[in-house]
Amino acid sequence: MASAITTLAADAPTLSAANTGFMLICSALVMLMTPGLAFFYGGMVRVKSSLNMLMMSFISLGIVTILWVLYGFSLAFGTDSGSLIGWNSDYVGLSGIGITELWDGYTIPVYVFAVFQLMFAVITPALISGALADRVKFGSWALFTALWVTVVYFPVAHWVWGAGGWLFELGVIDFAGGTAVHINAGAAALGVILVIGKRVGFKKDPMRPHSLPLVMLGAGLLWFGWFGFNAGSWLGNDDGVGAVMFVNTQVATAAAMLAWLGYEKLRHGSFTTLGAASGAVAGLVAITPAGGAVSPLGAIAVGAIAGVLCAMAVGLKYRFGFDDSLDVVGVHLVGGVAGSLLVGLFATGGVQSDVAGLFYGGGLEQLGKQAVGVFAVLAYSLVVSAVLAFLLDKTIGMRVTEDVEVAGIDQAEHAETAYDFSGAGGGTAPRSTAAPAPAASKKVDA
Repeated sequence: MASAITTLAADAPTLSAANTGFMLICSALVMLMTPGLAFFYGGMVRVKSSLNMLMMSFISLGIVTILWVLYGFSLAFGTDSGSLIGWNSDYVGLSGIGITELWDGYTIPVYVFAVFQLMFAVITPALISGALADRVKFGSWALFTALWVTVVYFPVAHWVWGAGGWLFELGVIDFAGGTAVHINAGAAALGVILVIGKRVGFKKDPMRPHSLPLVMLGAGLLWFGWFGFNAGSWLGNDDGVGAVMFVNTQVATAAAMLAWLGYEKLRHGSFTTLGAASGAVAGLVAITPAGGAVSPLGAIAVGAIAGVLCAMAVGLKYRFGFDDSLDVVGVHLVGGVAGSLLVGLFATGGVQSDVAGLFYGGGLEQLGKQAVGVFAVLAYSLVVSAVLAFLLDKTIGMRVTEDVEVAGIDQAEHAETAYDFSGAGGGTAPRSTAAPAPAASKKVDA
């Protein structure tokens, strides 16, 4: 008996300083993605709305952080209740957690896992904001964010990643958030824009990005931070799976960017910087659920397929008449669906688990499970998000007035503008101190 106890003690996980440090770095990288998203979205809108777009992402860092500490972590990762939600009173306020208490079966503290998952919760509602550019009251958006993470994100995170969550138990593979983050946000964006309607001048006025360099900066920060988002989701790298995910993240993003640009050249005749940035993000989205299950060659396929599909999808808003301002539906919803379903085709059975996809002899079983996860999250987020938007619109109002929208939402909602175009220091141009030139002499007729 004593021998058995000794063996169990020896097998129990112990705190790993290496994994803990790695996960803290990954958490910081994921946090950086939200300001990166703010730059990405902020550059894509017109000048008069750029500050508002930055703030719609940035405010999530404040609201979601507080709610996560108060009850979000408990709802998402507490003890399962009915496979739909979690709860653990020790997680409320993060007050009942020991500083060296390890997360379930891993070698990192609960605090580290909690802060890593917090950064996922922060960026998910921020993703939605890109679909609503130019026309939403900031206060209404802040309240929507608080309500949405409470009734949509926290439960869905439990379904997908929480022990006992029904999609987790079903065997749906979502390495880092294809369903919980990207499909969730993309479906929510679609639900909200169907309620609040189109921008003034949609399909009539030019609505080009005001700063493509800002877009590229944001895309670069997202790409950089995404290594923490993806590789960190294995919660350590003792077995090499996190390293595979890191490689696949780079490979799929590159493939998607090239595929988007190739499609763009064939369809429209140009290689655009906006296409390069959007293609990269599409690849990042698609590999997020799949990267721990596929090989690097599979990652190329996932990225290339997603790049083309997302490039095709962004034009659907003009065909169907829904105003997805910055292509959240076309990139995050479509990319998330593609990446999640492609697990059922390209999973090798030799990386994060022994589950194989159709092309590796696994049949259609995993593809079926992936489809259940995709459409369950899509339907729930779409319907609940639309209901929340409808209730807010009918009570406090979601949209600014037409006059404010035309003049620019920045000044009305934030009393600021993004750029000061007056002279240096805000003053007028200095006068010359040189003596005035003599008046020209008049010619006197003889």
